[in-house]
Amino acid sequence: MDIFAFPPLALLLDGAYTALLSLSHLLEPFAGAAAAALAVVLVTLLVRTCLIPVGVSQAKAEQMRARLAPRMRELQQKHGKDRERLQRETMALYRDEKASPFAGCLPLLVQAAVVGILYTLFLRPEIAGHANALLSHDLFGAPLGTSLLGAIGTGIDAATVIVWAVALLIIVVIADITRRVFPAQVPDEGPLAVPGMESTMNALHYLTAVFAVFVPLAAALYLVVTVTWTLVQRALLRRRYPLPA
Repeated sequence: MDIFAFPPLALLLDGAYTALLSLSHLLEPFAGAAAAALAVVLVTLLVRTCLIPVGVSQAKAEQMRARLAPRMRELQQKHGKDRERLQRETMALYRDEKASPFAGCLPLLVQAAVVGILYTLFLRPEIAGHANALLSHDLFGAPLGTSLLGAIGTGIDAATVIVWAVALLIIVVIADITRRVFPAQVPDEGPLAVPGMESTMNALHYLTAVFAVFVPLAAALYLVVTVTWTLVQRALLRRRYPLPA
């Protein structure tokens, strides 16, 4: 079933296609063949700029969770055997603190939606009944509409290898810096307090690089820009909203 056959989603996809293609045409005098790739980067920066207030809320939520951690441990020690009572007490604690346990989830949802749209735009041969002109664009010779696995399957050239190698290297380096600067916080008690959990949570930083292999290069560019932005923004906000000692 094609979910983009549903009229509202088809209209959304066509609008995104028109906007991205128009931006690419505006950038062609400056970027040439890389205009569509630059358009993806600019769209990513626009999305991330719009999400700055949500990023601030996310930093505040992280600070709040760290501040409430000792009280959460007390609740787990007191009501650990009664899951329903523990859940009620936990929600009451967040309510008393005027906080939400789901604060900071919006950036993940928005980014997933944007990646999904970019993935679709550079995957479908037709958009709203007309040929997809975005598929003719590339970045230094690497097609924007082809994933790394797809390129390997159909025959990969040197230009594509270099572009993908640089993109994946940036994602992995950013993931490693993030892992070192913001190590996983594993609770002392509770269902997550199991051997190896810290290593597992740290390994999750590298999943973006794995995911990037399966998406078109355009979506991988979005991931490159957004992981870099996220690291810089998180570092700045951590200075503004430091975690309690």
